[in-house]
Amino acid sequence: MSNKIYPIDIQNFEKIRRDGYFYVDKTALVYQLAKSGSYYFLSRPRRFGKSLLLSTLEAYFEGKKELFAGLAIGQLEKDW
Repeated sequence: MSNKIYPIDIQNFEKIRRDGYFYVDKTALVYQLAKSGSYYFLSRPRRFGKSLLLSTLEAYFEGKKELFAGLAIGQLEKDW
């Protein structure tokens, strides 16, 4: 069992990763989304992670490689 705490009401990817909160790795999907090159409309109900997704994409496009260490996207992305 992990000693990590759940990031209740935290929508900032960088804070979640730096402060050691529990994070379910969906970065392979983020990589697919970024590499497929199209327009997307994020239509999900409130409290379903839109802000966290955008924060993750922001960190990815800013090249914050250290935040993705140990995650799927860290192995998929070669050109940071």
